[in-house]
Amino acid sequence: MNLSVTLKGQRHALTLKNPVLTASGTFGYGTEFAPYGDLASLGGFIVKGLSLKPRYGNPSPRIVETTAGMLNAIGLQNNGVEHFCHTTLPALPWRDTAVIANIYASSIEEFGELAARLDAEEGVAALEVNISCPNVKQGGVQFGQDPGMAAAVTRRVCDSAPHKHVMVKLSPNVTNIAAMAKSVEDAGADSISCINTLLGMAVDLRRRRPRLANVVGGLSGPCIKPVALRCVWQVARAVNIPIVGVGGIVTAEDALEFICVGAAAVQVGTANFIRPDAAFAIAQELPEACERAGAASPAELCGTFTTD
Repeated sequence: MNLSVTLKGQRHALTLKNPVLTASGTFGYGTEFAPYGDLASLGGFIVKGLSLKPRYGNPSPRIVETTAGMLNAIGLQNNGVEHFCHTTLPALPWRDTAVIANIYASSIEEFGELAARLDAEEGVAALEVNISCPNVKQGGVQFGQDPGMAAAVTRRVCDSAPHKHVMVKLSPNVTNIAAMAKSVEDAGADSISCINTLLGMAVDLRRRRPRLANVVGGLSGPCIKPVALRCVWQVARAVNIPIVGVGGIVTAEDALEFICVGAAAVQVGTANFIRPDAAFAIAQELPEACERAGAASPAELCGTFTTD
Protein backbone atom coordinates (compact mmCIF):
# COMPACT_ATOMS: atom_id res chain seq x y z
CA MET A 1 0.00 0.00 0.00
CA ASN A 2 1.30 3.44 -0.93
CA LEU A 3 1.25 5.50 2.27
CA SER A 4 3.18 8.51 0.98
CA VAL A 5 1.61 11.95 1.04
CA THR A 6 2.72 15.29 -0.33
CA LEU A 7 1.75 18.51 1.39
CA LYS A 8 1.49 20.72 -1.69
CA GLY A 9 2.08 24.17 -0.29
CA GLN A 10 1.82 27.52 -2.03
CA ARG A 11 5.61 27.97 -1.90
CA HIS A 12 7.07 24.52 -1.24
CA ALA A 13 5.83 20.95 -1.17
CA LEU A 14 6.74 18.57 1.65
CA THR A 15 6.72 14.86 0.79
CA LEU A 16 6.33 12.33 3.62
CA LYS A 17 6.75 8.56 3.33
CA ASN A 18 3.56 8.18 5.39
CA PRO A 19 1.14 10.62 7.04
CA VAL A 20 2.27 10.01 10.65
CA LEU A 21 4.23 12.79 12.33
CA THR A 22 4.89 13.36 16.00
CA ALA A 23 3.71 16.52 17.75
CA SER A 24 6.13 19.09 19.08
CA GLY A 25 6.77 18.87 22.79
CA THR A 26 5.77 15.21 23.02
CA PHE A 27 8.70 13.52 21.29
CA GLY A 28 11.69 15.46 22.57
CA TYR A 29 14.19 16.00 19.80
CA GLY A 30 13.48 12.53 18.42
CA THR A 31 16.57 10.71 19.66
CA GLU A 32 14.93 10.11 23.05
CA PHE A 33 12.42 7.78 21.37
CA ALA A 34 14.89 5.90 19.17
CA PRO A 35 14.98 2.92 21.59
CA TYR A 36 11.25 2.34 20.99
CA GLY A 37 11.16 2.24 17.19
CA ASP A 38 12.82 3.17 13.94
CA LEU A 39 12.65 6.95 13.56
CA ALA A 40 12.93 6.54 9.80
CA SER A 41 9.67 4.54 9.77
CA LEU A 42 7.73 7.72 10.58
CA GLY A 43 6.58 10.26 8.04
CA GLY A 44 8.56 12.73 10.11
CA PHE A 45 8.86 14.19 13.56
CA ILE A 46 8.50 17.69 14.89
CA VAL A 47 11.08 18.63 17.48
CA LYS A 48 10.23 20.40 20.72
CA GLY A 49 9.75 24.14 20.37
CA LEU A 50 12.88 26.17 19.63
CA SER A 51 13.60 29.74 20.67
CA LEU A 52 16.48 32.04 19.81
CA LYS A 53 18.00 31.73 23.28
CA PRO A 54 17.76 28.86 25.78
CA ARG A 55 14.64 28.87 27.97
CA TYR A 56 14.29 27.29 31.39
CA GLY A 57 10.51 27.07 31.27
CA ASN A 58 8.00 27.34 34.08
CA PRO A 59 8.42 26.23 37.70
CA SER A 60 7.17 22.79 38.80
CA PRO A 61 4.71 21.17 38.98
CA ARG A 62 4.34 21.50 35.23
CA ILE A 63 2.29 18.41 34.28
CA VAL A 64 -1.00 17.15 35.72
CA GLU A 65 -2.90 14.06 34.60
CA THR A 66 -6.60 14.65 33.91
CA THR A 67 -9.52 12.49 32.85
CA ALA A 68 -8.56 11.11 29.42
CA GLY A 69 -5.80 13.64 29.03
CA MET A 70 -3.16 15.82 30.60
CA LEU A 71 -2.42 19.45 31.38
CA ASN A 72 1.03 20.85 30.78
CA ALA A 73 2.65 24.19 31.46
CA ILE A 74 6.25 23.38 30.53
CA GLY A 75 6.88 26.90 29.32
CA LEU A 76 8.72 25.89 26.13
CA GLN A 77 11.91 24.84 27.89
CA ASN A 78 14.65 24.24 25.29
CA ASN A 79 18.37 24.62 24.66
CA GLY A 80 18.05 27.33 22.02
CA VAL A 81 18.39 27.23 18.26
CA GLU A 82 22.19 27.29 18.13
CA HIS A 83 22.53 24.23 20.36
CA PHE A 84 19.94 22.48 18.21
CA CYS A 85 21.74 23.29 14.95
CA HIS A 86 25.24 22.42 16.16
CA THR A 87 24.59 19.49 18.50
CA THR A 88 21.12 17.98 18.05
CA LEU A 89 20.39 18.18 14.33
CA PRO A 90 23.56 16.35 13.20
CA ALA A 91 22.50 13.35 15.33
CA LEU A 92 19.05 13.09 13.75
CA PRO A 93 18.20 10.87 10.74
CA TRP A 94 17.16 13.82 8.60
CA ARG A 95 18.28 12.12 5.38
CA ASP A 96 15.81 9.29 6.03
CA THR A 97 12.75 11.13 7.31
CA ALA A 98 11.50 14.69 7.63
CA VAL A 99 12.73 16.70 10.61
CA ILE A 100 10.45 19.66 11.21
CA ALA A 101 11.49 22.48 13.53
CA ASN A 102 8.79 24.03 15.69
CA ILE A 103 9.64 27.68 16.39
CA TYR A 104 8.52 30.02 19.16
CA ALA A 105 9.15 33.73 19.68
CA SER A 106 7.69 36.68 21.56
CA SER A 107 7.93 39.19 18.71
CA ILE A 108 7.59 39.22 14.94
CA GLU A 109 11.25 40.22 14.64
CA GLU A 110 12.38 37.20 16.66
CA PHE A 111 10.29 34.89 14.49
CA GLY A 112 12.10 36.30 11.47
CA GLU A 113 15.53 35.73 13.04
CA LEU A 114 14.70 32.15 13.97
CA ALA A 115 13.31 31.36 10.54
CA ALA A 116 16.36 32.82 8.80
CA ARG A 117 18.73 30.80 10.99
CA LEU A 118 16.92 27.52 10.27
CA ASP A 119 16.51 28.28 6.58
CA ALA A 120 20.24 27.67 6.26
CA GLU A 121 20.05 24.15 7.73
CA GLU A 122 19.84 21.38 5.13
CA GLY A 123 18.60 18.89 7.72
CA VAL A 124 15.45 20.88 8.50
CA ALA A 125 12.68 19.91 6.08
CA ALA A 126 10.11 22.44 7.25
CA LEU A 127 9.22 24.93 9.94
CA GLU A 128 6.14 24.69 12.16
CA VAL A 129 5.24 28.11 13.52
CA ASN A 130 3.83 28.17 17.05
CA ILE A 131 1.57 31.22 17.14
CA SER A 132 -0.05 30.17 20.42
CA CYS A 133 2.41 32.37 22.27
CA PRO A 134 2.20 35.95 23.59
CA ASN A 135 3.58 38.96 21.74
CA VAL A 136 5.30 40.82 24.57
CA LYS A 137 5.34 44.02 22.54
CA GLN A 138 1.55 43.89 22.32
CA GLY A 139 0.90 43.44 26.02
CA GLY A 140 0.96 39.66 25.97
CA VAL A 141 -1.77 39.19 23.35
CA GLN A 142 -1.35 35.81 21.65
CA PHE A 143 -0.43 35.91 17.97
CA GLY A 144 -2.82 33.03 17.41
CA GLN A 145 -5.86 34.90 18.68
CA ASP A 146 -5.68 37.81 16.23
CA PRO A 147 -5.88 37.20 12.46
CA GLY A 148 -3.79 40.27 11.68
CA MET A 149 -0.99 39.28 14.05
CA ALA A 150 -1.06 35.67 12.87
CA ALA A 151 -0.75 36.86 9.27
CA ALA A 152 2.13 39.18 10.15
CA VAL A 153 4.09 36.37 11.80
CA THR A 154 3.41 34.01 8.89
CA ARG A 155 4.50 36.60 6.35
CA ARG A 156 7.72 37.33 8.23
CA VAL A 157 8.60 33.63 8.57
CA CYS A 158 7.90 32.94 4.88
CA ASP A 159 10.02 35.92 3.82
CA SER A 160 12.84 34.93 6.18
CA ALA A 161 12.84 31.24 5.20
CA PRO A 162 12.36 31.26 1.43
CA HIS A 163 13.69 27.70 1.06
CA LYS A 164 11.49 25.99 3.67
CA HIS A 165 7.94 24.67 3.76
CA VAL A 166 6.13 26.75 6.40
CA MET A 167 3.41 25.12 8.50
CA VAL A 168 1.44 27.28 10.93
CA LYS A 169 0.01 25.68 14.07
CA LEU A 170 -3.38 27.10 15.06
CA SER A 171 -4.81 27.52 18.52
CA PRO A 172 -8.34 26.27 19.31
CA ASN A 173 -8.73 29.07 21.86
CA VAL A 174 -10.40 31.38 19.35
CA THR A 175 -13.92 32.29 18.29
CA ASN A 176 -13.45 31.48 14.60
CA ILE A 177 -10.61 29.10 13.72
CA ALA A 178 -11.56 29.14 10.03
CA ALA A 179 -10.89 32.90 9.90
CA MET A 180 -7.50 32.33 11.54
CA ALA A 181 -6.69 29.66 8.97
CA LYS A 182 -7.65 31.89 6.08
CA SER A 183 -5.48 34.71 7.41
CA VAL A 184 -2.32 32.58 7.49
CA GLU A 185 -3.10 31.05 4.10
CA ASP A 186 -3.40 34.53 2.61
CA ALA A 187 -0.07 35.44 4.25
CA GLY A 188 1.72 32.62 2.43
CA ALA A 189 1.59 29.55 4.70
CA ASP A 190 2.23 26.27 2.91
CA SER A 191 0.18 24.19 5.35
CA ILE A 192 -1.70 24.38 8.63
CA SER A 193 -1.52 22.13 11.69
CA CYS A 194 -4.43 22.13 14.06
CA ILE A 195 -4.94 22.07 16.88
CA ASN A 196 -2.66 23.17 19.65
CA THR A 197 -3.78 22.55 23.24
CA LEU A 198 -6.92 23.94 24.83
CA LEU A 199 -6.48 26.22 27.83
CA GLY A 200 -7.40 24.50 31.10
CA MET A 201 -6.65 24.20 34.79
CA ALA A 202 -6.78 21.70 37.65
CA VAL A 203 -7.59 22.27 41.33
CA ASP A 204 -6.07 20.71 44.43
CA LEU A 205 -9.20 20.73 46.58
CA ARG A 206 -7.46 19.75 49.80
CA ARG A 207 -5.03 22.66 49.54
CA ARG A 208 -7.45 25.01 47.74
CA ARG A 209 -4.62 25.66 45.33
CA PRO A 210 -3.89 25.17 41.61
CA ARG A 211 -2.25 21.87 40.73
CA LEU A 212 -0.02 23.59 38.18
CA ALA A 213 2.47 26.19 39.39
CA ASN A 214 1.49 28.26 36.35
CA VAL A 215 -2.22 27.91 37.37
CA VAL A 216 -3.34 27.28 33.78
CA GLY A 217 -1.90 24.99 31.13
CA GLY A 218 -2.55 23.27 27.84
CA LEU A 219 -5.05 20.41 27.80
CA SER A 220 -4.25 17.54 25.42
CA GLY A 221 -4.99 13.86 24.94
CA PRO A 222 -8.02 11.79 23.89
CA CYS A 223 -10.38 14.20 25.66
CA ILE A 224 -9.77 16.92 23.05
CA LYS A 225 -10.19 14.73 19.96
CA PRO A 226 -13.81 15.82 19.25
CA VAL A 227 -12.75 19.47 19.36
CA ALA A 228 -9.74 18.81 17.13
CA LEU A 229 -11.84 16.94 14.57
CA ARG A 230 -14.32 19.80 14.45
CA CYS A 231 -11.53 22.32 13.93
CA VAL A 232 -9.90 20.33 11.12
CA TRP A 233 -13.26 19.95 9.39
CA GLN A 234 -13.97 23.69 9.62
CA VAL A 235 -10.49 24.66 8.46
CA ALA A 236 -10.61 22.22 5.54
CA ARG A 237 -13.71 23.97 4.27
CA ALA A 238 -12.06 27.40 4.52
CA VAL A 239 -8.62 26.94 2.92
CA ASN A 240 -6.97 25.30 -0.06
CA ILE A 241 -3.62 24.45 1.55
CA PRO A 242 -2.93 21.09 3.26
CA ILE A 243 -3.92 20.47 6.87
CA VAL A 244 -2.15 18.34 9.45
CA GLY A 245 -4.55 17.14 12.14
CA VAL A 246 -3.51 16.79 15.77
CA GLY A 247 -5.40 16.24 19.01
CA GLY A 248 -6.09 13.02 20.87
CA ILE A 249 -4.85 10.53 18.28
CA VAL A 250 -4.14 7.16 19.93
CA THR A 251 -4.96 4.59 17.22
CA ALA A 252 -4.64 4.23 13.46
CA GLU A 253 -8.42 4.63 13.23
CA ASP A 254 -8.16 7.96 15.06
CA ALA A 255 -5.62 9.08 12.47
CA LEU A 256 -7.88 8.07 9.61
CA GLU A 257 -10.81 9.97 11.11
CA PHE A 258 -8.75 13.16 10.88
CA ILE A 259 -7.79 12.32 7.32
CA CYS A 260 -11.42 11.64 6.46
CA VAL A 261 -12.51 15.12 7.60
CA GLY A 262 -9.80 16.81 5.54
CA ALA A 263 -6.31 16.35 7.01
CA ALA A 264 -3.55 15.19 4.67
CA ALA A 265 -1.39 14.03 7.57
CA VAL A 266 -1.57 13.79 11.35
CA GLN A 267 0.53 14.34 14.45
CA VAL A 268 0.65 11.95 17.39
CA GLY A 269 1.19 13.77 20.68
CA THR A 270 0.05 12.81 24.17
CA ALA A 271 -0.16 9.15 23.16
CA ASN A 272 3.66 9.16 23.18
CA PHE A 273 3.52 9.61 26.96
CA ILE A 274 1.06 6.75 27.34
CA ARG A 275 3.22 4.35 25.34
CA PRO A 276 6.49 5.54 23.81
CA ASP A 277 6.06 3.40 20.71
CA ALA A 278 2.62 4.84 19.91
CA ALA A 279 3.58 6.75 16.76
CA PHE A 280 5.55 3.81 15.38
CA ALA A 281 2.62 1.48 16.02
CA ILE A 282 0.12 3.80 14.35
CA ALA A 283 2.30 4.10 11.25
CA GLN A 284 2.66 0.31 11.10
CA GLU A 285 -1.07 -0.30 11.56
CA LEU A 286 -2.25 2.22 8.95
CA PRO A 287 -2.46 -0.22 6.01
CA GLU A 288 -4.74 -2.64 7.87
CA ALA A 289 -6.82 0.26 9.21
CA CYS A 290 -7.28 1.54 5.66
CA GLU A 291 -8.42 -1.88 4.51
CA ARG A 292 -10.96 -2.05 7.33
CA ALA A 293 -12.23 1.37 6.26
CA GLY A 294 -12.54 0.19 2.66
CA ALA A 295 -9.80 2.45 1.31
CA ALA A 296 -6.76 1.63 -0.80
CA SER A 297 -4.64 4.28 0.93
CA PRO A 298 -4.94 7.15 3.43
CA ALA A 299 -4.89 9.62 0.53
CA GLU A 300 -8.01 7.94 -0.89
CA LEU A 301 -9.84 8.72 2.36
CA CYS A 302 -8.76 12.35 2.53
CA GLY A 303 -11.72 14.74 2.58
CA THR A 304 -14.35 12.06 1.97
CA PHE A 305 -16.39 13.06 5.03
CA THR A 306 -19.93 14.16 4.19
CA THR A 307 -22.89 15.42 6.17
CA ASP A 308 -25.44 14.44 3.51
